[in-house]
Amino acid sequence: MAHPKRRQSSTRRDKRRTHYKIEAPQLAIDKTSGEAHLYHRAHWSDGKLYYKGKVVLEKGQEVIE
Repeated sequence: MAHPKRRQSSTRRDKRRTHYKIEAPQLAIDKTSGEAHLYHRAHWSDGKLYYKGKVVLEKGQEVIE
């Protein structure tokens, strides 16, 4: 019967035994634009940057910091 020459680390063992699966990210629908986007993220729609249903930035506008 075969025996391993070295002991396998617990990290390696646990990686093999894991049952976590990749899940699809949860999406939200913006109230104003109707666009699907990730939660707590700004998103572009029709040349405008939306965040929490409000226009934050329009295309061609300068960013003021």
